[in-house]
Amino acid sequence: MCSFMLLHRTCLSSLREVVGLFFLSKFHSCSFPEMMSRQGKCEGPPPCLIQRLDHLVLTVKSIEDTVSFYSRVLGMEAVTFKGNRKALRFGKQKFNLHEAGMEFEPKAHRPVPGSIDVCLITETPLDQLVGHLKACGVTIEEGPVARTGATGPITSVYFRDPDKNLIEVSNYSADPAADSKE
Repeated sequence: MCSFMLLHRTCLSSLREVVGLFFLSKFHSCSFPEMMSRQGKCEGPPPCLIQRLDHLVLTVKSIEDTVSFYSRVLGMEAVTFKGNRKALRFGKQKFNLHEAGMEFEPKAHRPVPGSIDVCLITETPLDQLVGHLKACGVTIEEGPVARTGATGPITSVYFRDPDKNLIEVSNYSADPAADSKE
């Protein structure tokens, strides 16, 4: 490749970065010159803040058992995507499922079943949830108990899935003065 083409490619790549930063600056609190000055530095508030969780990967012993549990107990929708991969969809999120020993790349550093502790939010009254869990043969580890969620007080029920992951299902408290602890 001639030197002109190399220079042209480099300039185009740099131009794309600058244009990208310009458009990012329009949607974030810092200005375009400020974003340019931050390039290559990791200091101060980030130019992009996370808005929500899209998906989380669960490494499981059995995809079939996991799909059955989360569908039957928590009403999640089993979906198949890209090359017969499985996921559990709920709201605008999903759990992608990787079978232990057959994980997809890239993956967690040490993917093992039973290594997550997750809090899921429901609008279903917790007394109904507790009744449903008992009817499904799920042992309640703790709860209902007061806790603190991402945006305020919650009431939580704890139980385990087939891989022994700790599942916390919670309601946000209608009473902002409710006692809460982490």
